[in-house]
Amino acid sequence: MTTQPTPYELFGGAEFFKSLVSAFYERVARDQILRPMYPDEDLGPAEDRLLMFLEQYWGGPKTYGDQRGHPRLRMRHAPYPVDSIARDRWLILMHDSLTEQKLPAAYEEELWQYFVAAAFGMQNIYDDRPSPI
Repeated sequence: MTTQPTPYELFGGAEFFKSLVSAFYERVARDQILRPMYPDEDLGPAEDRLLMFLEQYWGGPKTYGDQRGHPRLRMRHAPYPVDSIARDRWLILMHDSLTEQKLPAAYEEELWQYFVAAAFGMQNIYDDRPSPI
């Protein structure tokens, strides 16, 4: 019996996700809007958490759940003021990080749609500003 590869495998496995998350956090480290939202002096712990979460979400290792339990993303992000400006900046940095990975277009689009939905779901301060994304 042949099993279908997971999105994790199709996207490139650990190597792909490590590259994506590393590129994203390199941008966060230089960003005036997002950097202050990370309480860790070193962004390493946040980078590790996002890496483990994305790998698990897309069918890779279950390390995130083993170490942290259910993701509870909205609850975990509740202490941080995520307005439309922060949401859109997160999306811009993630989009730039994603496009530099050079995935096939269909895979990139699948990931991008997830990131857009996730970013809008994390917003906890609402305003009337339309999104440019």
